[in-house]
Amino acid sequence: MSTDISNQALKYKPGGIPASFEVSVVNESEQFASFQVELIAAGSDPDLDFQWYELYPAVSAKKPPGDSTKFDVKITNTPVPGFVGTMNLTVRVYSMELRDEDRQVLRLIVQESADSNPLKLELPQKVFQVYPLEKVEIPVRVKNTGRQSADVLLNVLNLEYAWLIEGAEQRLHLEPGGQKEVRFLCSPSRNAVAENYGFTIEAIYRNGIPIRIGGTLEVLPEGTVNFSANPSEQRIPPQRGTDKSKRSDAAGYELGFENASNVRQQVSVRVETGAKSFNFEVTPASVSLNPGEFSSLFLVANQPRKRWGFPQTLQFAVTPILSDERLGSTDPEMQVLKLRVLPIVPFWLQLIGGLGLLLLLILLWLQPYGGHSAPVTSVRFNGLADRVVSASNDQTLRSWRVSRRLQSRGVLAPSGKAVRVVRFRPVDNNWVAAGLENGEIQLWDVLSRKRQQTLGFAYQRDDRVFGLEFTQDSRYLFSGHGSGLVLQWEVAPDALLRSENSTPQQQRQLDFAVSDLALVGTEDERLAIGGRYNQLVLWDWRRNALQSLPYRQGGQDDYITSLDAASDRPYRLVTADNQGQITLWNMQPCVNEAAECEVLDEWRVQHPVRSVAISPNGCYLVSGGDDPQVKLWPLTVEGKRDLRFAEGIAIPVGIASRIAKLRAKINSVDIRLVEDRIAIATGSDDDRVRVYRTRQQDTGCE
Repeated sequence: MSTDISNQALKYKPGGIPASFEVSVVNESEQFASFQVELIAAGSDPDLDFQWYELYPAVSAKKPPGDSTKFDVKITNTPVPGFVGTMNLTVRVYSMELRDEDRQVLRLIVQESADSNPLKLELPQKVFQVYPLEKVEIPVRVKNTGRQSADVLLNVLNLEYAWLIEGAEQRLHLEPGGQKEVRFLCSPSRNAVAENYGFTIEAIYRNGIPIRIGGTLEVLPEGTVNFSANPSEQRIPPQRGTDKSKRSDAAGYELGFENASNVRQQVSVRVETGAKSFNFEVTPASVSLNPGEFSSLFLVANQPRKRWGFPQTLQFAVTPILSDERLGSTDPEMQVLKLRVLPIVPFWLQLIGGLGLLLLLILLWLQPYGGHSAPVTSVRFNGLADRVVSASNDQTLRSWRVSRRLQSRGVLAPSGKAVRVVRFRPVDNNWVAAGLENGEIQLWDVLSRKRQQTLGFAYQRDDRVFGLEFTQDSRYLFSGHGSGLVLQWEVAPDALLRSENSTPQQQRQLDFAVSDLALVGTEDERLAIGGRYNQLVLWDWRRNALQSLPYRQGGQDDYITSLDAASDRPYRLVTADNQGQITLWNMQPCVNEAAECEVLDEWRVQHPVRSVAISPNGCYLVSGGDDPQVKLWPLTVEGKRDLRFAEGIAIPVGIASRIAKLRAKINSVDIRLVEDRIAIATGSDDDRVRVYRTRQQDTGCE
């Protein structure tokens, strides 16, 4: 590069018109390059944060070889405060692309200004730390850069006058070019709050403009916050003689805090206990404490009293939380409080009740439990909703009779492996298909409890079956696997008799793990497939053609977990995912008209959804997931939620669950309509199969 400056010497008078010149730079390289200009003044302090020149442009655009650019430079202030005379300015031109620079020297003649300031004020240290009642010196340097002597008055502003032991003023005389350092002695009072105090040193001299420089006095924290609890032990109910108006299931503690420090604090508490049913409330949530103040929080502990049993003694730790942690924790760091909870029934009455309970337990022990011994993974009604078949990780299929209560009919089939999914054969409802975690599909006769056939690939064992779906004529069965494989099996009775080891009639490999399947269309034209990465596709299994449906993109932990179609409205499909999204679809446009599928309604719940089911007439939807609360969603004839039940209808958890205080996740749901009632079956992580009944709603959908 080559550099040229328009002037070799400039005159500048502070407070007058800026002195300006041009810098021309020519790109003599063989590549595009941008250029920047920097001015360096001899004797200037690079640490001073002020701009004494202006530059335009700040950075040039990239110039091709041989091209030039110009910079306009204006001197707007004295490079060295108080300087009068001639100094050298270095014009530095550099390029980041060329990794090269050029320097030119220019003489700047600084003339004396009538309003120039000859004094220079300096704090050698900007921040001063001190504890209350301790002393700290604040040094101040004053230099006279003028040609005349100066009598200077130094003032300390914005600090408490009482903190300045020797006063807030000092006078000194400076000869031309002279420099002196003075010190102000400061000692914060005992009640000085620990924080930063900004102060200003002001220099005043005759016929001159006052100059100022700022610093910070940091008062350091000391002391502690004292913590007490009164009383440290309580009981429920209160002892006799106390106020009868007090709640018999609650006990109160006063948590006292004395701020024996110089730090302003906001104090709250953290309560830690191992009892799940333990409830507490702290009022107010926090208190503000200025130094020297005392205040209290009130903790009300609530523990439901058991009807039977021995008295309980609960211990819980109360740990204060300070907004300013510079002092560490309170003194003491925590308090361990005790709560003694007495049973409702006196012990002598419990003896009689205990004998009766023991007799009841013996009777229950003599009658063995007829349910699963591991989480239930799948449940299905038959067509009349008078029978339920359930699958479980305990490697069994169980049959249940639905009457006034759910009655176990025993083990339908010992599968030998954990069962992931079960489906009834639509024709006659006399068979069920069970998908196993080892990739097998077993067909069982519900009446004779005999296995009809085992379907599976010998070379793809351990490919878990997550989805099964029969065609309406029961001729074909589709299976979806964790590897992304979807298989079509011919399961008509005559076809099974023709082959001892059935093999799939058709297969389709997808690039995501399959979670569930559902057939849509009046002739079962399409198979809806959902799974990992929120993938949702339609498989035209007769033409072996695949169509992707628009769905919110997901990561490797995002799954479409469940699909179901209404048998009487075969184009109405519902999907759910583990992000809590439930979507209702009209599949007719994309099945019959080669158009986009229509989203009828969609909404999000606050927990992952593991299973959804839609009634055969498409008028009711039931969902279950990580929240153990089952939700029923009445729908309109258009396939949308009835706005009267936009948040769904909570299906109550059974009395057995309330007694056991279960919070089990729902793995599978199914729904059927029986006269004017809705029957809902659920299977959950607590090994239970449950059936609920509720009345149908008047939504206009039939």
